[in-house]
Amino acid sequence: MKLAFIIDPIHQLDPCHDTSIALMEAAQILGHEIWVTQANLLSVVDSTACAMLQQVELVPIQLVEGSWRAVNPWYRLSDSCFTSLDRMDAVFMRTDPPVNDSYLYATYVLDYIDQDKTLVINRPSGIRGANEKMYALQFTNAIPETIVSADKELIRKFVEAKGAAIIKPLGNKAGEGILFLQSGDRNFNSIVELSTLRGRLPVMVQTYLPKAKEGDKRIILLNGEPIGALNRLSSGSDFRNNMAAGGTVAPTTITAREHEICREIAATLRQDGLTFVGIDVIGGYLTEVNVTSPTGIREIDRLDDTSLGEQVISWVEEALKTEKPHQ
Repeated sequence: MKLAFIIDPIHQLDPCHDTSIALMEAAQILGHEIWVTQANLLSVVDSTACAMLQQVELVPIQLVEGSWRAVNPWYRLSDSCFTSLDRMDAVFMRTDPPVNDSYLYATYVLDYIDQDKTLVINRPSGIRGANEKMYALQFTNAIPETIVSADKELIRKFVEAKGAAIIKPLGNKAGEGILFLQSGDRNFNSIVELSTLRGRLPVMVQTYLPKAKEGDKRIILLNGEPIGALNRLSSGSDFRNNMAAGGTVAPTTITAREHEICREIAATLRQDGLTFVGIDVIGGYLTEVNVTSPTGIREIDRLDDTSLGEQVISWVEEALKTEKPHQ
């Protein structure tokens, strides 16, 4: 297969952590061609999605004394060529958030890939329709008590009723801008004003889950089915469990309740073309559905001695064999 990955600049990625590299490495090991591009290098010419692409060859990382190790340099790029994305068997949209104008415009370009020729993961319209905070709200049996609002008084009433809450910006990633707020906090007005840009921007306000102290579980789903999980734990100096915020990771299992959550959301994910997804679960509650560039594969592979990347690429192989891609 020829596989294209739309990523952030490759020199900025960490081969020992980034899931995009894990997927590309797995595809190379399985004998496929790997091409890379960036969102700003996409075009539409003659009503066809095109990109400035470079073929990449990777030096696979190695597990040494329990840690991933990479050589330097760990990749080699070919010269650039401008070509139709229809020539690819599959295209992975793996640009990191925020989902700003540039990101949205890139998904519109990807709509012009011929869906009878090329599989796009995740579906561009699915990415546009699935704000990673808001998307979870439709699964009412799975989420904690939550409101979304820019109204200071509505937020105040919610926090006072719950005692403590988490405020989340709707467009950030990796725990950026997430704040802990307690009833009676003397900084309440300032926190809400800063988070909502003085009432101009809605935020998610979610009841605080004490189980967060025991970790924030990331579960990877492939075509609606859970294939691996890890538990993220805060550093102790920060209430956030995100790896990017200094959190550590630990092995875990997927509980019966978490399998129930996966079953509840699976049909909707498939319907929306969200093939590769990472969900976040705290204390048996779904808190986020990550659809843009979900991560965690490297850590799960290290902890569980598995290769989730090869599972994903093998699924793509089978999907392309059994039926035409349909976005």
